Amino acid sequence: METFDKTIEEGLRKQYAKRLFKPFAKAVAEYGLIRPDDKIAVCMSGGKDSMLMAKLFQELKRHNKFPFELVFLVMDPGYSPENRDMIERNAALLNIPVTIFGTDIFENVYHIEKSPCYLCARMRRGHLYAKAKELGCNKIALGHHYDDVIETILMGMLYGGQIQTMLPKLKSTNFKGMELIRPMYLVREKDIVTWRDENGLTFLRCACKFTERGEYSDDGGKRKKVKNLIYALKKEDPEIEQNIFKSVENVSLSTVIAYKDKSGVRHRFDEE
Repeated sequence: METFDKTIEEGLRKQYAKRLFKPFAKAVAEYGLIRPDDKIAVCMSGGKDSMLMAKLFQELKRHNKFPFELVFLVMDPGYSPENRDMIERNAALLNIPVTIFGTDIFENVYHIEKSPCYLCARMRRGHLYAKAKELGCNKIALGHHYDDVIETILMGMLYGGQIQTMLPKLKSTNFKGMELIRPMYLVREKDIVTWRDENGLTFLRCACKFTERGEYSDDGGKRKKVKNLIYALKKEDPEIEQNIFKSVENVSLSTVIAYKDKSGVRHRFDEE
């Protein structure tokens, strides 16, 4: 009798290959996310996106086109025993050999009044980089997907007054030789949800003390508003999402009023 993890893996090769594995592999190839002899820390929060990312990495590894190593890394920022147990049970169910390490991030940011979620995210990433480097990794992989990318583009425009997005990869400025990659860059959230629900899986959502008690949203609900806006626009034009995504690939610097270069220096259209 086939075990559950084998059923999941078979599904990624057949039923979900076109919607999940193919865009995952396409992002890896198109953006050059993995190189021979890389050692990648696959960073798992316990949510649907990062758990699926781990399984897709295992499938990619099975193809064995070139040598690379994987470490499935879970940082416990101060989860309740119930939430940590859920992560461990799901990892065992899906046959993902996780390495778990603890921090006190939740406790440190709980009493911060201004932007605790932003601070928490920064601290999480720093701890992940540090642990990954300690384990001999040269890259960390995060589970941000296509919908995260287009929502970030619109949020930057509507609420930040800027055009920017999540990059598929970027070098760390604080950890020399380390790089962050986002191999879920082309995977759609609706397909992740379908995979989760059709397999009867339950994953962790954001589980800090704020969100567990419904006390706080660092962005004032802006991401949810943008998500709803995109959904409404898509009803009228199914190309909306693709157009938002492509907008940051087709920037014409000769037609913008001003832009900042990599060093942060501002340039105007009327410069001689």
